[in-house]
Amino acid sequence: MHELNALLEPGMLVEHPGQPDWGIGQVQSNAGGKITVNFREAGKMVIDGSRVTLLPVS
Repeated sequence: MHELNALLEPGMLVEHPGQPDWGIGQVQSNAGGKITVNFREAGKMVIDGSRVTLLPVS
């Protein structure tokens, strides 16, 4: 898992760098390299943290 992804906790807001049309998402869980995020425009997605580094949104 990418180092930045390891810091993601439930409730944090993120964006997927390769899917900007998904909008901002809220982290639901982060376990075993799998990050579950509920995106505004795409719904709930499970992201493989070893392949994608999610970008925190402030």
